Amino acid sequence: MRVFRANTGAALDRIENPELVLQQTIRDMRDRVPELNNSVAQVMATERLLIKNHENLETQVVDLDSKIKASVKMGRDDIATAYIGQLQQAQIDMTRTGAQLEHASLASKQALKARDNYVLNMKKRTAEAMQLISAAKQAKLQEQLAQTMETFNIGDDASTFNEMREKIDRRVAAAEAKLQLGSSNVDTQMQDIEREAMDIQLQDKLLEYKSQMGLLGAGTSNSTGKQIAAESEVKEEDVLDQVIVNETNDMNRSN
Repeated sequence: MRVFRANTGAALDRIENPELVLQQTIRDMRDRVPELNNSVAQVMATERLLIKNHENLETQVVDLDSKIKASVKMGRDDIATAYIGQLQQAQIDMTRTGAQLEHASLASKQALKARDNYVLNMKKRTAEAMQLISAAKQAKLQEQLAQTMETFNIGDDASTFNEMREKIDRRVAAAEAKLQLGSSNVDTQMQDIEREAMDIQLQDKLLEYKSQMGLLGAGTSNSTGKQIAAESEVKEEDVLDQVIVNETNDMNRSN
């Protein structure tokens, strides 16, 4: 039996919308206020009527008392006796009305107090219900957000990003290595050219000293200078051709 109730309660929790239930409860409480006010008004109307009757009886008693005294002065005992009978009945009615008025006054105060307590409790419950409705809306939004986040497969996206990042890093590293290698080859070749030019200048200077010292003949000096110059030009052309070939090969490999 306990298991059945638990299952039933869980099913009702899934079916019922807490927000709608609370809103309906608030409407029901507010709808009872006019009915409660009508009941209080009826009790107060009864009190007002008894007050009016009691005042009329008091006036009647005073009036009968005056008539009795006037009849006695006039020697009309028969009329005075009739008024005395009416006075006694009015006094009885006034006593009974007074007792009813006391009960009606107490009932009116209790009804007003009950109405005020109900309105106060209704306002308190309404405030609590509004807080619960806000909490229910927040919970619903959080549930929708959780369901939305579950559909995104954050882990798969993260692995894809990591894979793409590694590929890009590898390409950047390879490009930097090629650039560094190409720069080092060009620098080396330029250093070779500068060193060869320096050797040519030194040979020219040496020949100049030998010529000044008369160690070389004129024809020998000129032919030797021309030969060295020709050899240097050939070497420079070979070095430049090699630089162009290397740069072309580097560009083809990078593409």
